[in-house]
Amino acid sequence: MKAYTTDKIRNICLMSHGGAGKTTLAEAMLYNCGAIERMGKVTDGNTVSDYDPEEIKRSISISTSIMPCEWKGYKINVIDTPGYFDFVGEVMQGIRVADGAVILVHAKGGVQVGTEKAWAYANQYGMPRMFYINKMDEEHADFDATYNQLKEMFGVGVVAFQLPIMENGKFTGVVDVLNMKAKKFDSRGNAIDAEIPASLFDKVQEIKDSLNEAIAENDEELMEKFFGGEEFTPEEISRGLKIGLSDGSLVPVFCGAAFNNQGVQTLLDGIIDFMPAPDAKGSVKAKKAGSGEDIEVKVAESEPLSALVFKTIADPFVGKISLFKVYSGALKADSTVYNTDKEKTEKIAQIFYLQGKEKISAAKIVAGDIAAVAKLQLTGTNDTLCDQANPVVLEKISFPEPAISLAVEPKAKGDEEKISSGLQKLQDEDPTFKVEVNAETKQILISGVGEQHLDVVVSKLKAKFNVSVDLKDPKVPYRETIRRKVKVEGKHKKQSGGHGQYGHVFIEFEPGEQEDLTFEEKIFGGAVPRQYFPAVEKGLRESIQKGVLAGYPVVNLKATLVDGSFHPVDSSEMAFKIAASLAYKKGMEEANPVLLEPIAHVEVYVPDSYMGDIIGDLNKRRGRILGMNPQGGGIQQVVAEVPQAEMFKYATDLRSMTQGRGHFKLWFERYEEAPPNVAQKVIETAKKEKEDEAE
Repeated sequence: MKAYTTDKIRNICLMSHGGAGKTTLAEAMLYNCGAIERMGKVTDGNTVSDYDPEEIKRSISISTSIMPCEWKGYKINVIDTPGYFDFVGEVMQGIRVADGAVILVHAKGGVQVGTEKAWAYANQYGMPRMFYINKMDEEHADFDATYNQLKEMFGVGVVAFQLPIMENGKFTGVVDVLNMKAKKFDSRGNAIDAEIPASLFDKVQEIKDSLNEAIAENDEELMEKFFGGEEFTPEEISRGLKIGLSDGSLVPVFCGAAFNNQGVQTLLDGIIDFMPAPDAKGSVKAKKAGSGEDIEVKVAESEPLSALVFKTIADPFVGKISLFKVYSGALKADSTVYNTDKEKTEKIAQIFYLQGKEKISAAKIVAGDIAAVAKLQLTGTNDTLCDQANPVVLEKISFPEPAISLAVEPKAKGDEEKISSGLQKLQDEDPTFKVEVNAETKQILISGVGEQHLDVVVSKLKAKFNVSVDLKDPKVPYRETIRRKVKVEGKHKKQSGGHGQYGHVFIEFEPGEQEDLTFEEKIFGGAVPRQYFPAVEKGLRESIQKGVLAGYPVVNLKATLVDGSFHPVDSSEMAFKIAASLAYKKGMEEANPVLLEPIAHVEVYVPDSYMGDIIGDLNKRRGRILGMNPQGGGIQQVVAEVPQAEMFKYATDLRSMTQGRGHFKLWFERYEEAPPNVAQKVIETAKKEKEDEAE
């Protein structure tokens, strides 16, 4: 692949609802650019971007892929992102390094949740975008209905740059509204000049007039010409369009059928003509390393190097592959760079472009371009690589927090180490995936965006690291405490030749004010010698790890050593420790023990129309609604407190209730007494588990 200057590069992110045809469009773009000799199919598992075994098995995109191709003297980095919500982290990686977005819309399905989300992401990054109404070849495809829906949903700035030519119900060509020209498709999808059908002429003229008005609104000089009835020159049209696209006031609409390679060449032309080069804005935001001072980094090859690692791939054969975008300067093979996040230098060996899984060697990557490097020792996703003399930190990708956690159990004994190692490597690859070992329950917990996300992780664990696991609901970390004050005796006396064992205590147990054990002593007249106090406390601290109801740790307990007795020969620390544990067991049983359950603070964000369903569902989960706060844009925040045990599968249920439009945050708030029916169930389960272990 030949070298391109920054102004000749286009970084384009393909986004949509799942199933709109992004991967097929990417394949068609590569085919038209001559990067591949024939188009693969998602159903056949032979496309360039969906090369991972999991993607082939499921016929969906799971990872973001970068595919460079060359079109009419320009280089287009096609960034194919997943459409399924569980893989939103991959979308965030793709859109972070893109300079423009093509949002695909199904000509039959119209605007879907994924379309709304893609629009919101583009807004978040202030990114120029265009719509591509795909699958025009399918039965019941309706361009007009979809186009009107887009205008209604996203505003009058949505303007058709193309209209479809339909003959006998078949999609045969497009009319280029801007240039008032028609193109018909041959059997290979090539766009051939043709006459505008008479039936479309008035409609084309109407849209052309509204397009001219939209162009004029961005420039006073053009506005005067428009009202004066003068024609715009091609240069003026181009200038007005670029201003409109860059400020979001103009969103072009193209159409086609990627599967048949129809309308793909005209889309490629549109990308070259209307989408910005990486240096269009002139500079990007960054911070000065060390001081954290806000600075601007000029996007130019002549500047010092700065590059962001936006994605990491754990390749079982090559090792770690780091994908990066150069924002300033140039990154060269066989060079040394500085990682500002790790404050260490890294050796860059070979650099290459990734074409799906294929590697194309490169000597130098200039500002604005995207490439990859293998086997960096310290560098991870979101790290900045730069010139050590000019250390900067580029803006990081903000990833969503995991929304669901499940416990991992090995299918074969002895696989724990392999599981831990494999999960760690997968965590390096995916910033939305987290692994932790719960110190209390001893379970390995994996957390992700949704159930499908975690299912893919488990499949990858099997495919890449040859280890099989089951996913289970995590154990809830219940607690136990007492509700009344009691005074009990604990006596340990044993005689067995030589020294015996003797420890004798009276302890008062009562509800304490702090979570940890509060231990006091009120011994008079040396009934228990001072040297045995620590042993009594130690006996109690070991005992509170397991309550008497269901074996959960005991909290908010105050214990006061008030009396006892000792033997000058037979007493020992061990004897008093055992005596304390006997008193504990007896005291807990008498002091009205209760089970406590963890309560989570939950904030749910949903469109107004779903409020009733969400509140009803939270009530069913034994939740308490604390408040509702309007967030703007028709979104409401519902604040509630809900028992943690009721929230394990909430991510899936919320998605189902809101068609994917809702999201939530959750964190631990406090412990509360569990209702009797819940407590009874937990106690019975614990009893059964104990019996099973005994067998």
